[in-house]
Amino acid sequence: MKTFRLITASLFFAALFAVSAFAQAQTPTGKVGLINTLAFDTDKGGINKYVTAMNGLEAEFKADGDALTALGTRIQTLEKDIKSIETQLSSTAPVAKDQLQASYNAKVDEYGKLGREYKFKQDDAKARFERRRQVVMGPVMADIYKAMNEYAKSKGYTMILDGAKLEEAGVLLAIGDEKIDVTKDFITFYNARPATTAVVTTPTK
Repeated sequence: MKTFRLITASLFFAALFAVSAFAQAQTPTGKVGLINTLAFDTDKGGINKYVTAMNGLEAEFKADGDALTALGTRIQTLEKDIKSIETQLSSTAPVAKDQLQASYNAKVDEYGKLGREYKFKQDDAKARFERRRQVVMGPVMADIYKAMNEYAKSKGYTMILDGAKLEEAGVLLAIGDEKIDVTKDFITFYNARPATTAVVTTPTK
């Protein structure tokens, strides 16, 4: 279940690393590593603390996601009904044309109303999710960033770049040595660290 997490995940990684422009502007010297930050959010093989926090956050907003899905289904059904009536009205001799037209008008009105309701609820859910994400994920993200600096120093890396972001930006074209990708090693390193950041799982009042 990842209804909302995709909305903001890329924002986190962009803020956490923000290195694409730097990588283009300078030629790094020394030992460089790549980490695929998208791998952090993997139920098996990801960062346990990150996955736990995101799953808890998703659970908080499950009702919102279910409500939007149900509303979206109603809108799709109305759209099909409207198209069906349009076909009937365009026929040579539609049966009960006045009734069809009245039904058509009512469904179009309802379609517009539900569309506006859907957008309002979607925007509201996104805004609330983002506020909670900052509360729940902020400490976790900060701890990951701290650990990444510790990892880089302990392994002798001059810098570590976000491979996923570099590839997305078209900066990373090829990797000559697969050993440069230290994603799994960092995740293992992080998961083995003592718990230093509590995961917030309950909404604050």
